[in-house]
Amino acid sequence: QFQLTVNIAAVTIALVGATVYQKSPLAAIQLLWVNLLMDSLASLALASEPPQPELLTRPPVNRSQPMITRQMWANMFGQALYQIIITLL
Repeated sequence: QFQLTVNIAAVTIALVGATVYQKSPLAAIQLLWVNLLMDSLASLALASEPPQPELLTRPPVNRSQPMITRQMWANMFGQALYQIIITLL
């Protein structure tokens, strides 16, 4: 969810900057660095979290259910919008 939010914000900023200013505020190499940093932070967060035994007893998720729920979409776009507004100010 965190990585999707950052990617939504970065792509939107690049598109808005390219259309409004005729030049992207983020170069391709900067977008790659942002992705690398975000992937590293997410990996560290997962690696440092202690295992939870109750996760093994939880039943599997149905395949027909969406992986990203409506609440998650709302959270991601809300946070991405906040990041975009702060960055473009």
